[in-house]
Amino acid sequence: MKHLWNLDDTFTFLNHGSFGAMPKAIIEKQHLLRLHIESQPVRHFQIELDDLLDASRKKLASLVGAPPEDLVFVPNATTGVNTVLASLDLSPGDEILVTDHIYNACNNAATYVAKKTGAKVVTVHVPFPVESEGAVVEAILSAVTDKTKFVLIDHVTSPTAVIFPVRQIVSELSSRDIDVMIDGAHAPGMIPLNLKEMGAAYYTGNCHKWLCAPKGSAFLYIREDKRKRIRPLVISHGANSTRTDKSFLHLEFDWTGTDDYAPYILVGDCIDFLGSLYPGGIGELMERNHNLVVAAKNFLCEAFECPPPCPDRMLGSMAAPPILPLGEPIIAPSGMSLDPVKERLYNDYRIEVPVVSWPQAGRRLVRISAQAYNTLSDYEYLARALKEILST
Repeated sequence: MKHLWNLDDTFTFLNHGSFGAMPKAIIEKQHLLRLHIESQPVRHFQIELDDLLDASRKKLASLVGAPPEDLVFVPNATTGVNTVLASLDLSPGDEILVTDHIYNACNNAATYVAKKTGAKVVTVHVPFPVESEGAVVEAILSAVTDKTKFVLIDHVTSPTAVIFPVRQIVSELSSRDIDVMIDGAHAPGMIPLNLKEMGAAYYTGNCHKWLCAPKGSAFLYIREDKRKRIRPLVISHGANSTRTDKSFLHLEFDWTGTDDYAPYILVGDCIDFLGSLYPGGIGELMERNHNLVVAAKNFLCEAFECPPPCPDRMLGSMAAPPILPLGEPIIAPSGMSLDPVKERLYNDYRIEVPVVSWPQAGRRLVRISAQAYNTLSDYEYLARALKEILST
């Protein structure tokens, strides 16, 4: 199905997880929508926008198992995390609990809020490779104290690609009256979701990754009893609106100022597109991608004689086998750290795949993704390239 995407045919693309990739059909829809908007911008923003956002939100709500009233659009999951953190009422000495698998940007956000409020970030070590769901739950619960006020947990971890047992974690912590936010950046379109049943106070997820929506599209779920306490990072006209046809939550979040709202509007079209690829809809696509990444992970672990990163049931459409020994990164002129193996894979073999240093395991991880356009031969080529690189 690679012809359905606009990806460079000269590359083997194994990194859908980082930023996603828009199908050609959605790129065309986005182009036509922007032309329509610019044909009469006033009409679009003042008359059309509300209905377009509501229609897209309803399709998204159906996919993620949440009432539309509890969902708002945000540009990305990092914004969703920042929005909730900024709205918390924390006091000096309160503890925000995270794990060492947290996404760096979200860790920075938690640290920033803790410093402003006098709270403290407590980082829980979750051993990797991960043995079981129970090991994750046990590690988190063992760090909970009477000072724990808020817990921020990844659903699918970014560096290690492990699905955390969030429903069990939420259940355990809710019984202790501790609010939980789930950073589900990778989850929508990768694994089935039912946010209402999950029970978390807050959940945020990207639509530009596994739903293949335009960049700048994500959502924030706010449980009904928490709606009044969460405000957008940008306060705009909705704050004093007298409208009664929309909730205060949607009035504030649906309009934060003049912007390109096309990515939000097109989320529903992306769900329809992915659902059309296989007879079983998007559920069959998720299952197909999971089976492919498990097969690829098994192949790589056998080829490089490394342990599996976690049980197969804790994988979605990504896996991060600990293939490589630790090495020294290259520091680019921008100050960013670049892995030399990743650079060689990109420059010499035209393979796009992340290489993640994970000192806790004493290894570097090669985080592979599986989307509809990938086949097992892609990962076989990756293995050949890695073996050649390691032999030189």
